[in-house]
Order: sequence, then structure tokens, then C-alpha cells
Amino acid sequence: MSSSEDDTPLVKANGRSTVTPNVTMGDATETNGDVNPGISNRFGPVQKDNDVQMTDAEAQDNGALSKRKARTSVGQRQSYAEPESSEEDDQPLSKRRRTSVKHEDPETDEDVPLALNGRKLPKAAETSIIEESDSDVPIERKLASQKKRIQQKAEKDAQASRKQESAKAAANKKPTNGIKKEPANDKKPVKRASTAKVKTEPKSAQSTPVKKGSAKATPVKKEESEEAEEAEEEEYRWWEDPTKGDGTIKWTTLEHNGVVFPPPYEPLPKDVKMKYDGVPVNLHPDAEEVAGFFGSMLNATQHVENPTFQKNFFMDFKDILKKTGGATDSKGNKVDIKDFSKCDFQPIFAYYDMKRLEKKNLPPAEKKRLKAEKDAEEAPYMYCMWDGRKQKVGNFRVEPPSLFRGRGEHPKTGRVKSRVQPEQITINIGKDAPVPPPPEGHRWKEVKHDQEGTWLAMWQENINGNYKYVMLAANSDVKGQSDYKKFEKARELKKHIDKIRKDYKKNMKNELMVERQKATAVYLIDQFALRAGNEKGEDEAETVGCCSLKYENVTLKPPNKVVFDFLGKDSIRFYDEVEVDAQVFKNLKIFKKSPKKEGDEIFDRLTTSALNKHLSNYMQGLTAKVFRTYNASHTMSTLLKDMKATGTIAEKVKAYNDANRQVAILCNHKRTVTASHANQMEKMGERIKGLRYQRWRLKQQMLDLEPNLKKKKGAKFFEMDEDIDMEWIKEHQAFLLEEQRQKIQKKFDKDNEKLAAEGEKEMKAKELENRLEVVKDMEKKFNKENKTGKVEAEGKGPTVEKLENAIQKLEQRIETMELQAQDKEDNKEVALGTSKINYIDPRLTVVFSKKFNVPIEKFFSKSLREKFEWAIKSVEQDWEF
Repeated sequence: MSSSEDDTPLVKANGRSTVTPNVTMGDATETNGDVNPGISNRFGPVQKDNDVQMTDAEAQDNGALSKRKARTSVGQRQSYAEPESSEEDDQPLSKRRRTSVKHEDPETDEDVPLALNGRKLPKAAETSIIEESDSDVPIERKLASQKKRIQQKAEKDAQASRKQESAKAAANKKPTNGIKKEPANDKKPVKRASTAKVKTEPKSAQSTPVKKGSAKATPVKKEESEEAEEAEEEEYRWWEDPTKGDGTIKWTTLEHNGVVFPPPYEPLPKDVKMKYDGVPVNLHPDAEEVAGFFGSMLNATQHVENPTFQKNFFMDFKDILKKTGGATDSKGNKVDIKDFSKCDFQPIFAYYDMKRLEKKNLPPAEKKRLKAEKDAEEAPYMYCMWDGRKQKVGNFRVEPPSLFRGRGEHPKTGRVKSRVQPEQITINIGKDAPVPPPPEGHRWKEVKHDQEGTWLAMWQENINGNYKYVMLAANSDVKGQSDYKKFEKARELKKHIDKIRKDYKKNMKNELMVERQKATAVYLIDQFALRAGNEKGEDEAETVGCCSLKYENVTLKPPNKVVFDFLGKDSIRFYDEVEVDAQVFKNLKIFKKSPKKEGDEIFDRLTTSALNKHLSNYMQGLTAKVFRTYNASHTMSTLLKDMKATGTIAEKVKAYNDANRQVAILCNHKRTVTASHANQMEKMGERIKGLRYQRWRLKQQMLDLEPNLKKKKGAKFFEMDEDIDMEWIKEHQAFLLEEQRQKIQKKFDKDNEKLAAEGEKEMKAKELENRLEVVKDMEKKFNKENKTGKVEAEGKGPTVEKLENAIQKLEQRIETMELQAQDKEDNKEVALGTSKINYIDPRLTVVFSKKFNVPIEKFFSKSLREKFEWAIKSVEQDWEF
């Protein structure tokens, strides 16, 4: 194979040419134009450990997928801080290579060329395993050319956008510092009120601020209500004011009523006890409460049967037993609880299950009464007064004590989440506002007046030491501005993406190790949506991202495939097989070169803070996570321009979901298939099958009216579907009968409740029996049909025309449901919700809704419509990302 520019010496050091031997890349150089770097194989089959044959040397060098080295705890992790002595910086990389210590800010380091003093680059085989295997081509491979085309167009658009901005800047006499100068006749921005009350402008003004009162709302006169509503609507359109939210002061006045604490623990009845080795035991209420946490969730087998969950729970349970005096039997003798397998929580589960069933079976009126009582109690906490405006509070309830579950393979699953006391809670409120009183006999940890914070209360939980915050609701101004800024920042990135990609491609071959690592990391973050890692500090779950990838998390497969396997955000396994550029593959081999081994970090010269500092040079506020939002939104925007959604509403919704799915695949938004997916698909299949059976019955009724139709339409038209047999028909008929019984029973109960509420006499059980006669008639009819194979026409004045119309409606229902089922199956491994809510600019969904005349309710639930009110009201169908 002919040599390429990659094989030439990297540098001349000390006046002497340092020659690097050719690096064998298989056919990478020759096929570079044919492969599609940046396309993921994540949705292909995950290869099992025992399917991979490797030598001991290969396993030691590459880190087998099945062997994840035990990570050190937070307290034991090595520091990434810059060593005090920097004398080593003058030494060659081969003599001073670090395998675990990073520099906090590599950009300020004087790095050393890779090939200094004759250090040889590794051969391809040194850090590679696993041969190429044939498999079905996944959808993301088919989308390769589409992704490449979208990226090329984005880079051209970025160049055009910068040229346009440069032309505008040159036309202005004074520099604008990136802020667009508004025409004199444009609407002026609304200034933030410095006091509680502001003067109301005339109604004819283009911008009409709301009349703000003091912290407490004042009644509005009837004649002023219409004008006030108009003013309030205008105020809510904060997204039209470019100055809204600027600066660090988030509020001037703030009043709220604190938080709602969970109810105190109610001890179990004396006859309900946990058993140990078959013996009922007495526990202190604190220990009994913890036993109840486990006992009440025995039906959640995915947790209670998890060995890690069991181990962590039992460890905390024994600690609480020790603190509370242990357990005793009925005679007061001590019972030493030391073996989890001898613990029997079934009596506790039976009690709580009975309570759940009782609550479920409460009459609707009683449920409504209890809800109304709860809402009335919590009403004072649901809203706060923020700069004189009533704003909804989000999570104002303090989390009740329970067992921590976590997501994915969290190592602390099963630990006891302690009850939060007022002494742990810090309140944030205005200086002049009354401080909400803590529960009797308690006090707050602290009261602050942090005007730069958007939180109302906070406390530290005991599992991971994380801080929990009470914030405003998703549909509040503050939250909406946060979302708006996030997507606007992604829109700004599109102006710089071409330069960023050009630079990281160039720096892939940089002589300095830190520059190569930086360029490679940005490539992986941009192309494969990897999170940067360490953005929230070191957590106990030992999750990793791009900058914190370990040696064993990356497996190389010549000529240009890379397998990522690690615990990502929320301890969910990230497994992905991707094709990368030849130079990226070569760099990863260098980063894995000996003496690195399992446990060592691949990007040992790079930290998240240093990476984000580098990115901010391109654009103010640019961080690694902005790439995920940009790539998702830009991809959806491009697909939306070319989309031709036609047909029914259901077909248009499916077209949107198909585009969303492409975004999720191209941007690597994956989710684990839920345990309930198969069951849900089976239920949907049964419902569709039931509709097809109903269609057959209608066709048989047509024959009952006009037997000669069999000749006109053909016998096949009236045949039963092949997958429907008599055994299934009888089961389905039994289901229909039971469903009808339940409907009649519910209607009877509801009618009685209405009578009781109006003070009238309730109906007797005889009335229910009379109503249930309909079910008996249905049963007789089904039995006769099964015996004779004929179906008599039903309804008042049945005609063939009416039956044909009914069949047509059924056909539409079947088609819609089949589309929904296919959609659900296609999306089982793709996180459509993640991309739609968090990464795709909601204004693009609004554009689709308006462009193709699909109700926005088909895409956003009520809560999401409130959250994205700013997006729904701010754009039309011609808006572009």
C-alpha cells in the first residue's frame, strides 16, 4: 500500500529527522472515501463476551469488554490538579507520560511533540481486537449519506451567515458588539420594574406592561379586568424582549410559603409484623418504617430481586436496628437479624397491598373529596409572588423517606433515603417578605436572600450528597427563559460549526498531544453526541463521559471501527459501535498505547473545564453539551424542510415521529427497552385483533340481510382472518362480556352517587340486575353464533349501507391503531421523548403543527404545552432554526 501524508515524520527535533514507521491501517487509507465515519452501529446486536476470541496479550492490551476494572471511590480518586513541580514539562513525552494524572488546564501547558526523541508511533495491531463480522445493515448505516449531506449544508450555511453578519456590521457606523440595533419604530424592550408598582402606559402604546402590585395580589375592578387581561397577556410574551433576563439579579421581591413535608410515619397494626426465620419480630417504629419500605415494594421485582439493592438495603436496615435497640420476639427476647434470606416481609406487603386496593376501590365521590382536601391544604404552597407576579411553584413537596432506586446500574440502589427535617432546609426569600414558619418545634437551617438564585428552598440528600432545590414550575417565566436561551445558543452555534469542524480535523494531526486529544474529543462529542463527562463533578456512580473515558471503555476494530462501552448518565450502559475517520482511529491507538492499562484514562491530557474553555473561544458560552442540542435541532430542521406529510392526522403524526426517530438515531439518543414493552405490544395486538373480529361480525350481518352478497363481493371478502380461531373468539367474547359488566356497574354506582348528592333515594340492587340482563342477552347471542356460524343483524333498522359505513369506520380505526403499534415498536430503543423535549427546538414542532395542520396536542401534553407556551406563541410555519 502506498504511503500517505499520515505516514510522514511528525516533526524534526534537535535538527535531526525523526522518522516514524508506517502505521498499518488495513485498508483504511484506500477505503477512506467509501466508509462513512460518524455513523453509529449502536442499534445492532451487542456481542457477548464469550463470542470474542482473543489472546491473553490482546486482552491485557485492549481491556476485554466483559472485564470492567473496579473503580476507586470518590475519596480515592487521583487528583487532576496541576503538579506543583513543572520540571517534567521539559522532558520528552515518552519519559514523562502520565497514565492517571491530568493537567487542570492543558491549554496553558507547554506540551511536547508526539515524535520527539524518536518515540515510535504504535502499530495498528497493538491496540486493536475483534475481527469484522457480517451482520444486517442497520438503519443508521443507511442514513450515512443523509447525515453527511446535512453536515455539509450546515457548514455552507455557517459561512453564508457569517458573511451576511460581516456585511451588516460594515454598514453600521458604530460597532454593535453582536447586538442587533433595532429600528426606531420597533417595539421597545420592557424594562424591569425596580419597585413593586409601575406606572401603566396608555393602551395605545405598543408595549403594555402589567400593573404590578405588592407581594400580595390586589383585587381588580370589573371594568378594568379586560384591560388587565390584555396587559397580562402582553407581559407573558417575554421572549419578544431581547433584554429580558439579562444580568445576574433574577428577582427584586420574592414571597412564598415554604415547602410541604410528608406526613409522619403511621406504625403498622400490632398483628402485622415482619418475620425473621419464621418468627414475628417487634421493631422500633424507625426500624419498622424502613422494613416497610422494602415490604411495600415486593411486587417491584426488578428492584427487590436485585442483589445490589438487597445488599444495600440490608446494610442500612441493620444499622437502624443497631441504633434503635434491635428486634425482639413476642416474649421480649432479643432476635439477632443477620441473614437477609431469613427475613420475611410478606405480611407487610399484604397489609400495604390491601391498603392500596382499598384506596383504589374508593367511590369516585370519596376520591374527589380527598383530592379536594389535599389540594386545599397544599394551595398556599403552589404559588409564589415573584416580582409582584404570581408564579407556579414546581416541586414544593419534600421527598418522603424511602429506598433509593436510581437508574441503570447505580451502585447505591437500595440505600435508605432519610426523612428530611426542617433543620436541613435553607429558605431563599425576599428581605422584606415574611419568612414561612417551620413546623412546630423545629427551625430552618438558614434563611437567605439570594437574588441571583432562582430557587426557593434547598436541602442536601443523604444518598449521593446532592442538593435538592424547590424551583418554579416548567411553565413559569424563569424556566421558559432558560429553555429559550438554551435553544438560542444552539442556533448561534450554527454560525460557527464549519470553523469548529475545520479546526478539529486539522488538529487531529497536531504535533502536541494535548491538541490531538482536544481535537479528537470535540470530534467524538460532535459526531456521536457523547457527553463531555465530569460536568457535575465526581459522583459515586462512577459514570463517565468523553473526557473521562477509561482504557477498557474503548475497543478498536481495524480498519476504522470503535466500540464504546461504559456507564453513562444515570448509570445507564452506553454501548455503541461506530465508524470513525482514519485519523481518529489512529489517535485513539496512540492514546491507548502502553504503558496505559485498565483503569487509566484515555484523554489523560484533557479535562472537561479545559475543553469548554477551548470551545468558548469560538463562541461565548459554548460548551460541549450545546452540540447535542444543535445537532438534534439542525437535523430536524433540515428534515422538516424536505418533508411532505400527507394523509390522515395519524399518518402525519407518524411522519413526524419517523423524522424524530432519524434525529434520535443520528444523534445517538438511545433508551433501554422497557420491561413492559412486550406486554404493551401484546395488548395493542389484541385490541387490533378484536377490531378485526368486529369487522368480520359486521360482514356476517350483511350476509344475514342479503345472502346473495357472497356472490357479488366474493367469498373471500367474508372469510375470517387466518390468525383468529374459535378458541381465541371464545376468550375474546368472555372479555367483551366482562367489560360490559364493568361499564354497567360503574354507571350504576355513578348514578347512585349523583342521587345521594342530590338528597334523593338510591337505586336498589334489583335495578342493577335488570341492567345486567343486557350482558346475559349478549352471552346467549355469542353462544348461538359459535354454534351456527351465523351472525344476525343488530341495531335499529339495520341496512347493508349502514353496515358498510360501519365497516369503513372500523377500517380507519384498525389502520390508525396499526400505525400506532408500528410506531411504538420502531421506537422501543429510541428515546423520542428525550429528543423532542430536551434537544429538538420546540419551535420546530410548532412549525410542523402549523405547516401540516396537525393539532399541537398530538405532540405536546398539557404540561408540555404550558412549558413551551413561548414556542407555541412566538413562531409561524415559515420560522427556521
